[in-house]
Amino acid sequence: MARGKIIVVGNEKGGTGKSTLAMHLIVWFLRRKKLVASIDLDGRQGTLTHYIQNRSAYAAARGIGLGLPEHLTVTVRENPTEEERGEDEQAFVRRLEQLQNENDFVIIDTAGSDSYLFRLAHTAADILITPLNDSLIDLDVLAKVEPETLTIKSPGHYAQTVWQARQKRAAQKKPQTRWFVLRNRVMHVSTRNEKLIWKLLEALGKRVNFTPLPGLGERIIFRELFLKGLTLLDVGTGKSDVALSMPHVAARQELRSILQAIGEDALPES
Repeated sequence: MARGKIIVVGNEKGGTGKSTLAMHLIVWFLRRKKLVASIDLDGRQGTLTHYIQNRSAYAAARGIGLGLPEHLTVTVRENPTEEERGEDEQAFVRRLEQLQNENDFVIIDTAGSDSYLFRLAHTAADILITPLNDSLIDLDVLAKVEPETLTIKSPGHYAQTVWQARQKRAAQKKPQTRWFVLRNRVMHVSTRNEKLIWKLLEALGKRVNFTPLPGLGERIIFRELFLKGLTLLDVGTGKSDVALSMPHVAARQELRSILQAIGEDALPES
Protein backbone atom coordinates (compact mmCIF):
# COMPACT_ATOMS: atom_id res chain seq x y z
CA MET A 1 0.00 0.00 0.00
CA ALA A 2 1.30 3.44 -0.98
CA ARG A 3 1.89 5.98 1.76
CA GLY A 4 -1.17 8.13 2.30
CA LYS A 5 -1.28 11.79 1.34
CA ILE A 6 -1.08 14.39 4.09
CA ILE A 7 -3.48 17.30 3.75
CA VAL A 8 -3.01 20.19 6.16
CA VAL A 9 -5.73 22.78 6.72
CA GLY A 10 -3.72 25.66 8.10
CA ASN A 11 -3.66 29.37 8.77
CA GLU A 12 -2.11 31.55 11.48
CA LYS A 13 -5.54 33.06 12.08
CA GLY A 14 -8.48 31.69 14.00
CA GLY A 15 -12.12 31.68 12.92
CA THR A 16 -11.55 31.06 9.23
CA GLY A 17 -13.46 27.77 8.96
CA LYS A 18 -10.51 25.37 9.12
CA SER A 19 -12.28 22.70 11.17
CA THR A 20 -15.44 22.87 9.05
CA LEU A 21 -13.41 22.35 5.91
CA ALA A 22 -11.33 19.57 7.51
CA MET A 23 -14.48 17.68 8.54
CA HIS A 24 -15.93 17.94 5.04
CA LEU A 25 -12.68 16.62 3.57
CA ILE A 26 -12.79 13.68 5.99
CA VAL A 27 -16.36 12.76 5.05
CA TRP A 28 -15.66 13.28 1.33
CA PHE A 29 -12.92 10.64 1.45
CA LEU A 30 -14.82 8.26 3.73
CA ARG A 31 -17.78 8.27 1.33
CA ARG A 32 -15.34 7.17 -1.36
CA LYS A 33 -14.29 4.15 0.70
CA LYS A 34 -10.89 5.63 1.56
CA LEU A 35 -9.06 4.97 4.81
CA VAL A 36 -8.86 8.30 6.62
CA ALA A 37 -7.05 9.49 9.73
CA SER A 38 -7.38 12.94 11.25
CA ILE A 39 -5.28 14.98 13.65
CA ASP A 40 -6.53 17.93 15.68
CA LEU A 41 -3.46 20.02 16.48
CA ASP A 42 -5.55 22.44 18.53
CA GLY A 43 -6.22 20.14 21.48
CA ARG A 44 -6.99 23.07 23.77
CA GLN A 45 -9.95 24.27 21.71
CA GLY A 46 -10.60 20.92 20.04
CA THR A 47 -13.13 22.04 17.45
CA LEU A 48 -12.47 19.16 15.03
CA THR A 49 -12.36 16.69 17.93
CA HIS A 50 -15.74 17.91 19.18
CA TYR A 51 -17.13 17.76 15.63
CA ILE A 52 -16.13 14.09 15.36
CA GLN A 53 -17.49 13.35 18.86
CA ASN A 54 -20.80 14.96 17.88
CA ARG A 55 -20.91 12.77 14.77
CA SER A 56 -20.27 9.62 16.76
CA ALA A 57 -22.98 10.53 19.31
CA TYR A 58 -25.50 11.36 16.57
CA ALA A 59 -24.92 8.01 14.84
CA ALA A 60 -25.12 6.06 18.12
CA ALA A 61 -28.35 7.77 19.21
CA ARG A 62 -30.05 6.87 15.93
CA GLY A 63 -28.49 3.45 15.42
CA ILE A 64 -27.06 4.37 12.04
CA GLY A 65 -23.64 4.08 10.46
CA LEU A 66 -21.79 7.30 9.77
CA GLY A 67 -18.21 7.19 8.60
CA LEU A 68 -15.63 8.15 11.21
CA PRO A 69 -11.87 8.62 10.86
CA GLU A 70 -9.12 7.27 13.05
CA HIS A 71 -8.65 10.40 15.15
CA LEU A 72 -5.80 11.84 17.19
CA THR A 73 -5.95 14.95 19.37
CA VAL A 74 -2.70 16.77 20.18
CA THR A 75 -2.21 19.52 22.75
CA VAL A 76 0.93 21.57 22.14
CA ARG A 77 2.90 22.56 25.25
CA GLU A 78 3.00 26.29 25.83
CA ASN A 79 6.56 26.69 27.15
CA PRO A 80 8.44 23.44 26.54
CA THR A 81 12.09 22.94 27.31
CA GLU A 82 14.35 22.06 24.39
CA GLU A 83 14.28 18.44 25.54
CA GLU A 84 10.47 18.37 25.78
CA ARG A 85 10.15 20.00 22.39
CA GLY A 86 12.47 17.43 20.82
CA GLU A 87 10.52 14.58 22.42
CA ASP A 88 7.21 16.02 21.19
CA GLU A 89 8.51 16.46 17.65
CA GLN A 90 9.88 12.92 17.49
CA ALA A 91 6.63 11.47 18.87
CA PHE A 92 4.56 13.50 16.38
CA VAL A 93 6.67 12.42 13.40
CA ARG A 94 6.49 8.74 14.44
CA ARG A 95 2.71 8.86 14.88
CA LEU A 96 2.22 10.74 11.64
CA GLU A 97 4.30 8.19 9.71
CA GLN A 98 2.27 5.37 11.25
CA LEU A 99 -1.02 7.00 10.26
CA GLN A 100 0.34 7.73 6.79
CA ASN A 101 1.33 4.09 6.31
CA GLU A 102 -2.07 2.81 7.47
CA ASN A 103 -4.38 5.25 5.66
CA ASP A 104 -5.03 6.73 2.24
CA PHE A 105 -5.29 10.25 3.64
CA VAL A 106 -4.28 12.04 6.83
CA ILE A 107 -6.13 15.31 7.43
CA ILE A 108 -4.46 17.71 9.89
CA ASP A 109 -6.44 20.62 11.34
CA THR A 110 -4.05 23.16 12.83
CA ALA A 111 -4.52 25.77 15.52
CA GLY A 112 -4.73 29.41 14.48
CA SER A 113 -1.31 30.18 15.92
CA ASP A 114 2.32 29.28 15.33
CA SER A 115 4.00 26.44 17.25
CA TYR A 116 6.74 23.87 16.71
CA LEU A 117 4.19 21.17 15.78
CA PHE A 118 2.32 23.66 13.56
CA ARG A 119 5.54 24.07 11.57
CA LEU A 120 6.22 20.33 11.49
CA ALA A 121 2.76 19.72 10.07
CA HIS A 122 3.32 22.30 7.33
CA THR A 123 6.61 20.68 6.37
CA ALA A 124 4.84 17.30 6.15
CA ALA A 125 1.99 18.62 3.97
CA ASP A 126 1.60 17.18 0.49
CA ILE A 127 -1.32 19.55 0.09
CA LEU A 128 -1.91 22.72 2.12
CA ILE A 129 -5.32 24.39 2.18
CA THR A 130 -5.59 27.82 3.78
CA PRO A 131 -9.12 29.12 4.40
CA LEU A 132 -9.14 32.91 4.60
CA ASN A 133 -12.02 35.16 5.57
CA ASP A 134 -12.83 37.59 2.79
CA SER A 135 -11.33 40.69 4.41
CA LEU A 136 -8.18 42.80 4.32
CA ILE A 137 -7.72 42.12 8.05
CA ASP A 138 -7.42 38.37 7.48
CA LEU A 139 -5.30 38.90 4.36
CA ASP A 140 -2.66 40.50 6.59
CA VAL A 141 -1.23 37.08 7.59
CA LEU A 142 -0.52 36.39 3.91
CA ALA A 143 0.55 39.79 2.65
CA LYS A 144 1.39 43.33 3.63
CA VAL A 145 -0.68 45.69 1.49
CA GLU A 146 0.42 49.18 0.48
CA PRO A 147 -2.45 51.41 1.72
CA GLU A 148 -2.13 54.09 -0.95
CA THR A 149 -1.87 51.90 -4.04
CA LEU A 150 -3.63 48.79 -2.61
CA THR A 151 -0.90 46.55 -4.01
CA ILE A 152 1.18 43.77 -2.42
CA LYS A 153 4.14 45.23 -0.54
CA SER A 154 5.58 41.98 0.86
CA PRO A 155 4.51 38.47 1.95
CA GLY A 156 3.01 38.24 5.45
CA HIS A 157 4.31 36.16 8.34
CA TYR A 158 2.22 33.09 7.51
CA ALA A 159 3.35 33.12 3.88
CA GLN A 160 6.92 33.21 5.18
CA THR A 161 6.20 30.22 7.44
CA VAL A 162 4.95 28.24 4.43
CA TRP A 163 8.05 29.25 2.44
CA GLN A 164 10.28 27.96 5.25
CA ALA A 165 8.32 24.68 5.37
CA ARG A 166 8.77 24.27 1.62
CA GLN A 167 12.50 24.85 1.98
CA LYS A 168 12.69 22.06 4.56
CA ARG A 169 10.72 19.72 2.27
CA ALA A 170 13.13 20.48 -0.54
CA ALA A 171 16.06 19.61 1.74
CA GLN A 172 14.31 16.28 2.48
CA LYS A 173 14.01 15.61 -1.29
CA LYS A 174 10.19 15.70 -1.12
CA PRO A 175 7.90 17.17 -3.81
CA GLN A 176 6.84 20.75 -3.25
CA THR A 177 3.65 21.24 -1.25
CA ARG A 178 0.65 22.16 -3.41
CA TRP A 179 -0.89 25.20 -1.75
CA PHE A 180 -4.46 26.44 -2.15
CA VAL A 181 -5.93 29.56 -0.54
CA LEU A 182 -9.72 29.58 -0.12
CA ARG A 183 -11.68 32.78 0.26
CA ASN A 184 -14.18 31.75 2.91
CA ARG A 185 -17.35 33.40 4.18
CA VAL A 186 -17.72 35.18 0.86
CA MET A 187 -20.72 37.51 0.59
CA HIS A 188 -23.20 36.52 -2.10
CA VAL A 189 -23.21 39.99 -3.61
CA SER A 190 -20.13 41.20 -5.48
CA THR A 191 -18.52 44.20 -3.80
CA ARG A 192 -15.47 46.40 -4.33
CA ASN A 193 -13.80 44.68 -1.37
CA GLU A 194 -14.49 41.24 -2.83
CA LYS A 195 -12.94 42.22 -6.17
CA LEU A 196 -9.93 43.78 -4.44
CA ILE A 197 -9.28 40.67 -2.29
CA TRP A 198 -9.40 38.44 -5.36
CA LYS A 199 -7.02 40.73 -7.27
CA LEU A 200 -4.55 40.77 -4.36
CA LEU A 201 -4.71 36.98 -3.92
CA GLU A 202 -4.06 36.40 -7.61
CA ALA A 203 -1.03 38.70 -7.48
CA LEU A 204 0.32 37.11 -4.28
CA GLY A 205 -0.34 33.60 -5.56
CA LYS A 206 1.94 34.22 -8.53
CA ARG A 207 4.58 35.62 -6.20
CA VAL A 208 4.67 32.88 -3.54
CA ASN A 209 3.17 30.00 -5.56
CA PHE A 210 -0.34 29.21 -4.40
CA THR A 211 -3.66 28.80 -6.20
CA PRO A 212 -6.50 31.07 -5.01
CA LEU A 213 -9.96 29.50 -5.00
CA PRO A 214 -13.48 30.76 -4.28
CA GLY A 215 -14.53 29.29 -0.94
CA LEU A 216 -17.71 28.76 1.01
CA GLY A 217 -20.27 31.50 1.53
CA GLU A 218 -21.38 32.78 4.92
CA ARG A 219 -24.14 30.35 5.93
CA ILE A 220 -25.79 29.56 9.26
CA ILE A 221 -26.19 25.91 8.23
CA PHE A 222 -22.55 25.09 9.01
CA ARG A 223 -23.05 25.95 12.68
CA GLU A 224 -26.23 23.87 12.82
CA LEU A 225 -24.56 20.85 11.23
CA PHE A 226 -21.62 21.03 13.66
CA LEU A 227 -23.86 20.32 16.67
CA LYS A 228 -24.97 17.04 15.07
CA GLY A 229 -21.58 16.16 13.63
CA LEU A 230 -23.02 16.25 10.14
CA THR A 231 -21.68 17.73 6.91
CA LEU A 232 -23.30 18.96 3.72
CA LEU A 233 -22.42 15.58 2.22
CA ASP A 234 -24.67 13.82 4.76
CA VAL A 235 -27.76 15.97 4.15
CA GLY A 236 -30.34 14.28 1.95
CA THR A 237 -28.74 10.82 2.20
CA GLY A 238 -31.36 9.23 4.50
CA LYS A 239 -28.94 9.26 7.45
CA SER A 240 -29.68 12.83 8.44
CA ASP A 241 -32.75 14.44 9.98
CA VAL A 242 -31.81 17.74 8.34
CA ALA A 243 -34.10 18.51 5.42
CA LEU A 244 -32.40 19.35 2.14
CA SER A 245 -33.01 22.99 1.22
CA MET A 246 -31.87 25.38 -1.49
CA PRO A 247 -29.15 26.89 0.77
CA HIS A 248 -27.85 23.34 1.38
CA VAL A 249 -27.78 22.64 -2.36
CA ALA A 250 -25.96 25.90 -3.10
CA ALA A 251 -23.43 25.34 -0.30
CA ARG A 252 -22.82 21.74 -1.42
CA GLN A 253 -22.10 22.94 -4.95
CA GLU A 254 -19.59 25.44 -3.55
CA LEU A 255 -17.93 22.60 -1.64
CA ARG A 256 -17.77 20.29 -4.64
CA SER A 257 -16.26 23.08 -6.74
CA ILE A 258 -13.51 23.47 -4.14
CA LEU A 259 -12.75 19.75 -3.95
CA GLN A 260 -12.72 19.30 -7.71
CA ALA A 261 -10.47 22.35 -8.21
CA ILE A 262 -7.89 20.96 -5.79
CA GLY A 263 -7.36 18.04 -8.12
CA GLU A 264 -8.65 14.60 -8.98
CA ASP A 265 -5.40 12.88 -7.99
CA ALA A 266 -5.89 13.95 -4.38
CA LEU A 267 -9.66 14.23 -4.31
CA PRO A 268 -11.23 11.73 -6.69
CA GLU A 269 -14.74 12.58 -7.81
CA SER A 270 -17.66 10.30 -7.20
